[in-house]
Amino acid sequence: MNTVKNIAELDNKKINLSEVKTYKIKKSKATILFNILGYSLVSFVAVLCLLPFIMLISGSFSSERAISNLGYGILPREFNTDAYKLLFRYPQDIIRAYGVSIFITVVGTALGLFVITMTAYVLNRKDFKYRNKLAFFFYFTTLFNGGLVSTYIFMIRYLHLKNSFLSLILPLLINVFYLLVMRSFMNSIPESIIESAKIDGAGDFTIFIKLILPLSKAGLATIGLFIALDYWNDWYNAMLYMTEFKKFPLQYMLYNMLSSTEAMSRISSASSVAMANMPSQSLKLAMAVIATGPIILVYPFVQKYFVKGITVGAVKG
Repeated sequence: MNTVKNIAELDNKKINLSEVKTYKIKKSKATILFNILGYSLVSFVAVLCLLPFIMLISGSFSSERAISNLGYGILPREFNTDAYKLLFRYPQDIIRAYGVSIFITVVGTALGLFVITMTAYVLNRKDFKYRNKLAFFFYFTTLFNGGLVSTYIFMIRYLHLKNSFLSLILPLLINVFYLLVMRSFMNSIPESIIESAKIDGAGDFTIFIKLILPLSKAGLATIGLFIALDYWNDWYNAMLYMTEFKKFPLQYMLYNMLSSTEAMSRISSASSVAMANMPSQSLKLAMAVIATGPIILVYPFVQKYFVKGITVGAVKG
């Protein structure tokens, strides 16, 4: 009876939260010292990583004479915008090239992710009889390939992809390294999930879309960033297969502008004719700023998946 009374009394009592005392765990001096050293070291490394990009932006706003005489600095020397004026002399061309690069990057990344993840899912299925032979076939292509001449003839003569956007998408569609990383990542997904879905009557494509893809967000974000970087930075395929100026991606257009500027500089130096306001070094830096800007804006959105995707893909397998 006393126990019942005590329980009833406890139920009737109102607990005043303001009277409840909170206790903080006091950190030891060693822990505090470790945190100070850790944060200081990480901050120092972050500054070192950020410093080259700051110097890149600073150099793009420096005059050609200051770069030649004084070198690069954290702050612009003899502030000058001639490099950007030269780049944006015809802004419609830059905007169009941006549009082409964004289109190629978005479409190529989406198709590449879809093909790579589906292939990795098939290679990861233990009930697929020929998965090891097929995996060796993909690995073999990393050691030997057909070469540039046969690839060019195949793309131009047989596929007829001259001046086609597909000529910029297909060569980078599948990367075997990304495929192996994605396959290793899918090994971390429990097989029981797939078996339970099969018992419920789900097909392979339904399992892939509704189960595998949602559970592979970290791997998709990581591989997707790598694929997007490959498409965004690609200019070599445009040089091989593109001749129409309106279809030039940003990287190849900037490459052409830089080549033209350097050629004019050589001609002026050979003929002893001084060409005023012809930036060369600052133009390279300005091109780098324009080309890397969008990727820097995209990276923070996938950063939280980046470390997890790389870690799981590297450890598993």
